[in-house]
Amino acid sequence: MFTVTKDRALLTTTTGALPRPSWYTANLRGLPLSHGLSQQAYREQHFDCLACHVAAQHRAGIDIFVDGDARLDDDVAGRSWVSYATERIEGIGAPRVEVPPAGFMADKGPGDLMWEVIETRMTPPVTGKIGRTALQLDRAYKAIAPMTDKPVKIGTISAQILALMLTDEHYKDRFALLMDLSTALNREYHALADAGAPLIQIEEPAIHQVIADPNQTIKPEKWVEAFNAEVKGLRDKCEVWCHTCWGSPAAQRVASRNQSYKAALPYFDQLDIDVITVEGAFNNGMDLEHFGSMISKNKKIALGVISHRTLQVERPEEIADFIRRALKAIEPERLIPTSDCGFGRQSMSRMHATYKMIALVRGANIVRKELGLPEAYIPATDPQLSMVPLTKG
Repeated sequence: MFTVTKDRALLTTTTGALPRPSWYTANLRGLPLSHGLSQQAYREQHFDCLACHVAAQHRAGIDIFVDGDARLDDDVAGRSWVSYATERIEGIGAPRVEVPPAGFMADKGPGDLMWEVIETRMTPPVTGKIGRTALQLDRAYKAIAPMTDKPVKIGTISAQILALMLTDEHYKDRFALLMDLSTALNREYHALADAGAPLIQIEEPAIHQVIADPNQTIKPEKWVEAFNAEVKGLRDKCEVWCHTCWGSPAAQRVASRNQSYKAALPYFDQLDIDVITVEGAFNNGMDLEHFGSMISKNKKIALGVISHRTLQVERPEEIADFIRRALKAIEPERLIPTSDCGFGRQSMSRMHATYKMIALVRGANIVRKELGLPEAYIPATDPQLSMVPLTKG
């Protein structure tokens, strides 16, 4: 159900993760978020971090805010994107240092940054039936919602990625594990929607990652079935996004080369979602035509037009050019300019992330003006607010 993006064109947002302030040193380390927010030091740092994220997005003129994944621990290369869930799901045991069963690790080894990333992930085993969860995404939403009148998008790791990352010592059937994880997380998402969240982002369907893996035992149509079970009933309550990318830990892609989404798009089109997010900037829009022709018109496309893998801040003019290219394949009311993936997980500094967001909105404004659409006010570009007076003449 389109809520925030209904009848609106070229809204801007980012994927979700934002760089964590260096002074934010408190961590949950497996505690429920509610317990952390009952501790003075954690509560103060968590809320102050959210305030910083809100201020940066406001300064950039972003339309749809994110909470920056502020609840995640300050772990190497964003390990907590995975561990925040695995530490809070009944049936998952203590993590161990071992290579996960994911197919993308086949060509990785010592000397590769992704190998060290995986060493730090510490693969957890599934030791029993998947049971209760304690992600408290509804509390994460309520922590930031009072800070802004902009819509806030809360995202979280999917059952699909967890099923790829876990060592299965209980089910001996990865699809059965996937379905139980999907059912468990669906309850978390409904609690988030019932708390008033206007958008929910699931990160992510695994189809594009596994479709070319000859050793994958779960067929693409079964991944579709499981994802739709994971989001069942949500579109009756809110707008449902699914994020897809080619990786972000320490700004790395998980595959060793650029890949096309093309083979996965017919399956993505079967997902029970409103908006699908895709990478575009890093691979120079190799799939723009496919996005426009292979995704049904009742779905919107959040297209990455800025990269989370480069420190060079894109120029607004090049972002505008990229959006114009996208508009040749995707209608403006279906296009949402965003980032390829998140800016956190040891990807870049807060300054880099802020100016990438500013560039994103500046580029979108160029095209908005050309199309006769309302432009966003960007406080960062307001001459009256500059600390350095602009010379006249």
